[in-house]
Amino acid sequence: METTSKNISRRNFIKLSGITGAALTLGFHLPSQGRDAIFINPSAAGSTNTELNAWISIDISGKVTITNHRAEMGQGSFQAVPQIIAEELEVDLNKVDIVFAVGNSKKYGSQVTGGSSTVRGSYKNLLRLGASAREMLIEAAAKKWNVNQSLCYAENGQVIHKPTGKKLGYGELVEAASKLDPPKNVLLKDPKDYKVLRKPLPRQDNPQKVNGKAIFGLDFKLPGMMYAVVERNPRFVGTVKSVDDSETKKVPGVRHVIKVNRDTFNNMFEGVAVVADNLWAAMQGRKVLRVVWDDTAFPHHSTEQLYDKMRETAKGDIISYRTKGNFASAFDKAEKKLEAFYETPYESHSCMEPLNCTAHVTDDQCEIWGPIQAPDWIQGNLSAHLKLPIEKVTVNMTFLGGGFGRKAFTDYPYEAAMISKEIKAPVQVLWTREDDMSIGPFRPGMVYHCKAGLNGGKIGSFETKMAGQNMGTQEPGADKKGYNDSVTEGLLEPYFNSFPHYSFGDAPLDSPIPVIWWRSVYASTNSFAYESFIDELAIEAGKDPLEFRKQHLWEERYQQLIGKLEEVSGWKSRKKNEGFGVAITECFSSVVGEVVKVSKDANGKVKIDKVWVAMDCGWYVNPDIIKAQVEGSIVMALGAATKHATHFKDGLAVEKNFNTYAMPRINEIPEIEVHIMENEEKAGGVGEPGLPPFTPALTNAIFDLTGKRIRVLPFNLADV
Repeated sequence: METTSKNISRRNFIKLSGITGAALTLGFHLPSQGRDAIFINPSAAGSTNTELNAWISIDISGKVTITNHRAEMGQGSFQAVPQIIAEELEVDLNKVDIVFAVGNSKKYGSQVTGGSSTVRGSYKNLLRLGASAREMLIEAAAKKWNVNQSLCYAENGQVIHKPTGKKLGYGELVEAASKLDPPKNVLLKDPKDYKVLRKPLPRQDNPQKVNGKAIFGLDFKLPGMMYAVVERNPRFVGTVKSVDDSETKKVPGVRHVIKVNRDTFNNMFEGVAVVADNLWAAMQGRKVLRVVWDDTAFPHHSTEQLYDKMRETAKGDIISYRTKGNFASAFDKAEKKLEAFYETPYESHSCMEPLNCTAHVTDDQCEIWGPIQAPDWIQGNLSAHLKLPIEKVTVNMTFLGGGFGRKAFTDYPYEAAMISKEIKAPVQVLWTREDDMSIGPFRPGMVYHCKAGLNGGKIGSFETKMAGQNMGTQEPGADKKGYNDSVTEGLLEPYFNSFPHYSFGDAPLDSPIPVIWWRSVYASTNSFAYESFIDELAIEAGKDPLEFRKQHLWEERYQQLIGKLEEVSGWKSRKKNEGFGVAITECFSSVVGEVVKVSKDANGKVKIDKVWVAMDCGWYVNPDIIKAQVEGSIVMALGAATKHATHFKDGLAVEKNFNTYAMPRINEIPEIEVHIMENEEKAGGVGEPGLPPFTPALTNAIFDLTGKRIRVLPFNLADV
C-alpha cells in the first residue's frame, strides 16, 4: 500500500495516485448536519463549488485509490477504511491504495482521530461510496454491451454479463463510468454475504513498518531543515526571567537561541528553543543553556496536596449533572447503605514515538508535517495564530507511533510553527522522552465519593461525586460555570433506567498542572469507581456479582453479553483458590465485558491467570484489528493499575523516563481471549473501549481471592 500526504485537489489526487488517462473518481459531501451524504463526481463538484468529503478513484489499470481523512497511529484505519471500500466495490484488497488527506474540515468534516470514531463515524458512507462506484461501473458495462443492467454483476474488479459470461475489467470501464451520475440509492450487502469484511485480513501497512518504508514524524525531512529542542518551564506556567546562552552558542552547529511560546488551553507556556544544523548539536546546546524561571505566581502542588483537596471537595457540594428522583430521601430510607472512596492517578501518555513536528512558515503560508491526530484542529489553530487564511495552512499527517489523545492537541505544532516563523526556515522540533513525560498535559487524577442504598437486594439509590481537574478547560484552573457531562462516561446506560433514584456531579479542582484526554478519556477513571462500587454492592446484597448486574441490566443486548461472559469464562464452575472478577462498561458506543481470573503463585503472591473479553462493537470490519486493540487496551490498563503514575513534588513532575515510570513486561501479560458479539447494532468504537473494564475486573477478582478491597490506584500486585 502506497501512502503520501499532499494537498489533495482533483488534479493532484489523480497525479498522486499514479492515475494516467481517464479515471472514475467519486466522492461525497455532507450538505447539512443530520442529512445523508450526497455522492457526486468531481467534475460536478467543481462546477458547484462542492467540497468532497472523501475520494475513491479507479484508473485505467484498475487500480483503486482512496484518501483516508483520519490518522493511522496503530489502531488500523489504513486497513479498515480500504477493507470497507473493497467489500462493496468488489475489488481485490491488494489493489486498493490509500493516501493521507490533509487537514480540511470543510472537505472532510471532523478529522479528529479520537473517541474510537473512524469506523463508527463513516462506515455507512464508505459502504455507499464503494457500492455507488460499483453500480456506475456495472451501468457502463451494460451500456457498452447494450444489455439490461440487472443481468450484470461485479466480481474481483470486473463486470460480468450473467447469460454470456462476458467480462470487462474496471480499468476498461472507467472512462465511460466517469461520465455517469452516481446512483441516488444503492443496495448494500447483507453481512452474511461479506467476502472481505469480517475477515481477519493482514494489515496492509505492516510491511512498510517492518521494512522501514513507513514515514513517521521523525522520518520526515525537508531541504535546508534545521532541528530544535526546547527548554520548557518544568512547573508549566512560569515565565522566563533570564537566559544565559553564552555556552550554548559555542556548541558547533547551534544557530539560534530564541524564546518561544506554546499555546495550552489559551495560556501561553514559555520556553527557550535551541536551533541547530542537526539534532545532536541542538541537544548538546540545550544541556549548557541556563534559564532562570519566575515561578512565583501560582501554587507548586505536590501529589499529597492535590489528593487532600480532591478528597475534601468530594465530600462537599457538587455541580449537578444528571439526577432522577430524590437520592437523599431514598438513601436515608434504604435497607442497607454503602459508601466508598476511589482514587485514580495522574498518567503520562508515554507514546513510543515522542512528540515531534516539522514546520515551514513563510510570510504568506504555513505547512506542517508530523504525527498528528487532529489535522483540522491544528489547521484552524494555526490559521488564527498566524493570521493566515485557512487555505494557506496545510497540515500533513505522517504515521503516528502511538497517540492516545496527546497527539490530537494543538500545542506542539503551534510551537514548531512559531520557531520556523522566527528563524525563517523549516524546522523539526523534537520533544525528548523526558520532555514528553514531564511537561504534560497528563490524564488527570480523580477521587470518587460513591454512596448507594439497597432495597430488596437491588440498588434503590446511587450517588457519585467526582473530584478532579476537568480535561481541556483550564486557563489554567477549573471551569465552575457548568457541569462536566462526562461524569457518567463508562457507566452502562441501562442503569439509568434500573436505578429509581440517582445523582451524579463533579467538584472541579483548580491546579496549574495541564491535563487532557487519555485513552478512553473519562471512562478510564470513572469505570474503576463505578464497577468496583457495583461489585461491593453485590457483595453487600449477598448476590453473585455477575447475576447482580444481570438483575439491573434488562435490555437484551446486555443480557446476551453477560451470557457470553458466563459461558466463555466458566463463571458458574469457579474453583476454590481462584479469584474471579467482572466488570462491564460502555465507551464510545461499544459495550465491553471482561472477566479476570487470578490465583496465588508458589510464593503466595497474586498473579493474573487469564482475561476473557466479550466485545460488543456492533457492526465491525476486521476481527484481528479488534483483538489487537483490545489486547493493547488491556496492557495499557494493566500498567495504569499496577505499574505507573505521574507524581508531583513542589510543582514538578517526578517521573521523567521509563526507569521510574515502569511499563508492564511481556512476561507479566496474561492470556487474553477475545470474543466478538454478533448482532445488528450500529458500529461502535474499538480502539479504546477495551480499556475501562479491565482494572475493576482485576481488583474485583483480587477481592474474590483475598478479601482485600483495592480502592486506590496504582497498587503493586506483589504487595497484595
